[in-house]
Amino acid sequence: MKVYPQELKASLIARMLPPNNVNIAELARETGIPKNTLYTWHSLARRGCAPPIEGKSGTGLSSQEKFAVVLETASLNEVELGEYCRRKGLFPHQIATWKEACKQAHLPLDAKADRQKLRAQATEIKRLDKELQRKDKALAEAAVLLVLQKKVHSLWEEPEAERLNTRSARL
Repeated sequence: MKVYPQELKASLIARMLPPNNVNIAELARETGIPKNTLYTWHSLARRGCAPPIEGKSGTGLSSQEKFAVVLETASLNEVELGEYCRRKGLFPHQIATWKEACKQAHLPLDAKADRQKLRAQATEIKRLDKELQRKDKALAEAAVLLVLQKKVHSLWEEPEAERLNTRSARL
């Protein structure tokens, strides 16, 4: 797969997009780059994934700068927005995405759902804590029973040597 310089990609993408709108087949004949490659670049550029045009890119902007762009373009019509985007090296869909992100950032949180979720988690924690305490008690009880069982065996059972001596004495 051949790798093309970013500058060449950017210049060809700029020619494929408005206002130039050069035919992709024509560009392929002119440059010798396969049509499929040019179509891919064009598609990526329309989705905002293309290399920066004229050294500018909307992805390098901070959130404050993106918000400022959204505010500046809020009252623009489609033609003015297109001119603004060409001047700034942006794409209209990028601005639309940023606008939607701004709207989503200020939506009220669903407090009722959050409270229910927290309540369910607290109930589950209490249940698990009780289960853990119950199992700890059972484990401690089992340990005590084992210790007592060993003590009983050591006290009540005669060692084998004593049993043999007692039997031989009886005979």
